Amino acid sequence: MTYLTDLAPGAGARTPARSRLRTDAPRLSLNGDWRFRLLPGAPGEPGDDGFLPDGEEPDDVAGEHYDDSGWDVIRVPSHWVLEGDGAYGHPIYTNKQYPFPIDPPFVPDENPTGDHRRTFELPESWSDAARVLLRFDGVESRYRVWVNGAEIGIGSGSRLVQEFDVTAAVRPGRNLVVVRVHQWSAASYLEDQDQWWLPGIFRDVTLEARPAGGIEDVWLRTAFDGADDEPGAAGTGRIVPEIVADEAAYPLTFRMPELDLTVTWDAPGDVAPVEIPRVEPWSAEAPRLYDATVSGAAETVSLRLGFRTVVIEGDRFLVNGRRVMFHGVNRHEWHPDLGRVFDEAEVVADLKLMKRANVNAIRTSHYPPHPRVLELMDELGFWVILECDLEAHGFEQVGWQGSPSDDTGWRAAYLDRIERTVERDKNHPCVVMWSLGNESGTGQNLAAMAAWVHERDPERPVHYEGDHVGAYTDVYSRMYASVPETESIGRDDSRTILLGCSAAESATQRTRPFLLCEYAHAMGNGPGALDQYQEVFDRYPRLHGGFVWEWRDHGIRVRSGDSTEFFAYGGDFGEVVHDGNFVTDGLLLSDGTPSPGLAEYAHVIAPIRLEVDDRSVSVLNRRHTSDTSDLDVRWRLEHDGVPVADGRLDIPVLRPGEAVRIAAPAVPEAHRGAAGELWLTVEVVLRDDTAWARAGHVVVSAQSRSDAAPLRTSRPGLARTASRGDDLPEALGPARFRRGRLVQLAGAAVGGPRLELWRAPTDNDQGFEFGSYDGVDPTLDLGRGAPAPSNEEIWRQHGLDRIVSRVVERSGTDDSLHVVRRYSAANSAATMVVDEHWSARDGEVLLRVDVTPGHGWEFVIPRIGIRLDLPDDVDGAAWFGTGPHDSYPDSRRSVRVGRFEAPIDELTVPYARPQESGHRSDLRELTLRRAGADWLRIAAFPDVKGRLPGFTLTRHTAQDLAAADHPHEVRDSGHHYLYLDAAQHGLGSRACGPDVWPDSMLHAQARTMEFAIASAG
Repeated sequence: MTYLTDLAPGAGARTPARSRLRTDAPRLSLNGDWRFRLLPGAPGEPGDDGFLPDGEEPDDVAGEHYDDSGWDVIRVPSHWVLEGDGAYGHPIYTNKQYPFPIDPPFVPDENPTGDHRRTFELPESWSDAARVLLRFDGVESRYRVWVNGAEIGIGSGSRLVQEFDVTAAVRPGRNLVVVRVHQWSAASYLEDQDQWWLPGIFRDVTLEARPAGGIEDVWLRTAFDGADDEPGAAGTGRIVPEIVADEAAYPLTFRMPELDLTVTWDAPGDVAPVEIPRVEPWSAEAPRLYDATVSGAAETVSLRLGFRTVVIEGDRFLVNGRRVMFHGVNRHEWHPDLGRVFDEAEVVADLKLMKRANVNAIRTSHYPPHPRVLELMDELGFWVILECDLEAHGFEQVGWQGSPSDDTGWRAAYLDRIERTVERDKNHPCVVMWSLGNESGTGQNLAAMAAWVHERDPERPVHYEGDHVGAYTDVYSRMYASVPETESIGRDDSRTILLGCSAAESATQRTRPFLLCEYAHAMGNGPGALDQYQEVFDRYPRLHGGFVWEWRDHGIRVRSGDSTEFFAYGGDFGEVVHDGNFVTDGLLLSDGTPSPGLAEYAHVIAPIRLEVDDRSVSVLNRRHTSDTSDLDVRWRLEHDGVPVADGRLDIPVLRPGEAVRIAAPAVPEAHRGAAGELWLTVEVVLRDDTAWARAGHVVVSAQSRSDAAPLRTSRPGLARTASRGDDLPEALGPARFRRGRLVQLAGAAVGGPRLELWRAPTDNDQGFEFGSYDGVDPTLDLGRGAPAPSNEEIWRQHGLDRIVSRVVERSGTDDSLHVVRRYSAANSAATMVVDEHWSARDGEVLLRVDVTPGHGWEFVIPRIGIRLDLPDDVDGAAWFGTGPHDSYPDSRRSVRVGRFEAPIDELTVPYARPQESGHRSDLRELTLRRAGADWLRIAAFPDVKGRLPGFTLTRHTAQDLAAADHPHEVRDSGHHYLYLDAAQHGLGSRACGPDVWPDSMLHAQARTMEFAIASAG
């Protein structure tokens, strides 16, 4: 067996795992430019496809006199496939496929191998060091290291730190380090995370001079004991120190300057717990940190301590005695240009955005992040589930046959991975749970990892979703459980058998805290039903929330042949196997633009619950630790979207769990009984600047109609036209017709209206794995739905993307027009009949559209609406309705009624794969603009049930969007388009999760829309 197929985690002068500490010991960064060459295979391995120059031996590259002047230069850290404009190969994206044969532990001879060489100057002062360590924070996948021609060792575990003792190899002055990195190795079978395969030295490379009598490791375990009824108040802190140092390092002095605390330990036996009578606790909301140092004669290390106690009591997960609700996201490391290379400015921006979006928890999917990220999470405040660098998902495709998780030959590798995960980050207060990894089946090696963690750190629970029966973990965790299934887990229902469990195992799991480590798959437009999940989380104390999959799209910024920038996904680099755009499934687009899904999530998980009606305002503090003294509650009253009054509400300071109800602001006398709509908007905002937001940042808002009058349900003149004349009008108000067909509005050529039932399928519309709720009671069988094709497949099968029409009837008078059209698709008998009633009144044209379905519609449909083809200089809109972003039946909690405006390109979302977006519901009034000037005004009216239509203004038809794989590929037809929809189908999460809930499904039905259209110029 060669070293590439060796199951051992590494070899050579590797040193034991230890904490990442700040130290005054000398360090030298080796980041920067390295000499680089890429070989097609691993020299000296079976197959020997390295294609070395004639006469060169595999290890000659390590020689000090080797001539690398002909090599390229590459920056470190980096991924070589993202450097050199494709000269060094290309990225590969898979979710749970292996991009090589499943033949463990073997890998193909075609194994891209990157040779890296650089020199460095070692200071003369380092001659006094007891040891010199060479640290690699991240290298994918397996690598060999030489220093000055001497082989040092072999590293493995791409997202895990490796330190090598190079003391005997280095010397003052000029030195040479050589690293040979192989893309594939046995370790690759353990690194099948849902992400790009990106080889290279992608994290920092550092030399450290370890002083004689230095401090090798420090673990300051902290605990907090405070009053249960005073969350956030000061209490007793406890530190249990664990020091790894030679006796020569002593005496050691422990200091916490802010508390004026100094403790001296004269010998290892003197190291003992330290009690501090009064400290403030650390939490995700109030991340109170204390600076601390441990000093000896030769070295000082510094840490930032947070005092908190993590325990499980029964089925509650508690920090500092209070139940934690995880409002979390799964976070991969990603940058659209750098891949997984750390960019602090980008990471800080992302974490601050999470805080502004009310996210309080992060699962580090599915590996430890760059070490600086944990420091930032400590400082800003997040509950963190820190996950080991482990996933063997590809074995699921072969029924987990040969899975490394249950093969003792892999045990050392498994244990090494969890050890290096825990040891590096054990001092971070943000880490409240260790996770063994992700989607690696189950087996004895995972159980051994859990046992190691329980022994090493009994104060933090162990998580692993794949342990469905709870054999070796401490919390019950699931992915993508439906709302009914999640509810069944929350309630005391001994009759329901949980997934993969016996009756007895189900009963045991119900005694544990439950969380959804992945849910609400945020791929493309969505997810839906976030409010339904949160309502269930809030109802059952056993449920502790979850982590949306995931934070950010992983598109790679590239340019097309005509230099158009876009974000590539799986398949765009010619991969043999790939999983398409499944890598773009985040709440942020690849460039960091928040999606409407993030706004919806932020509203649903807001730590303050706000309810408003026309008589009262209720405020509930749902925070874990903090009271509401940092918040203001402000209000404004709008009449038909125009502000008429505002102010501030005085509420008492609410501790966590407390609520208050106060009277709503009075409507000013001048607006009582006024025609139109009066809306009261209440917002909870930050009172002062924080580390992550400015004063005035809106934490949550709510609205209520302040007038009791219902919306108008009809408009004079919009009744059905009863004329049966033969003369068809050519003009009605601002509209021009040709033989009953609309050809012009307000002086500009237009087309339509035509019935539209199609929408460019969302990623959720394309999903099929989790089954459909259509025709199924989702409360049965735990709401998984029935096996069914995707909605897109059904819609295409029935031709909704290609319906055609024929005129059934045309009649008119001088001031009215009636046109009946029958719509259906080729090879389909399913029909829709559309009646257009046009009439003129006071310079307007009034339009009533009646849509009546025939037979053959035994399935959900995307939309019921009409489309108008507009001039291509229509470039924006202002509207009175919901906004500012789009909304759908199961994703509309975060929008409000008001007046908004936006240019056309901000009215839709450029998802990585083009799809439906931009629908704004409950339209009252719309003004379209041409070349920046108002052009056309459309007033919309409720139907007899009080339902208002929605609108979408877009550059492209739904058909053109659906035909493209990337935004820049969408056909330019020379028109822009206005969709006016009576109804839209919901979003759901079926790309990887439950279908649209039945209440938000759209079936064929009779609908009426009424509009008044006038020139706005």
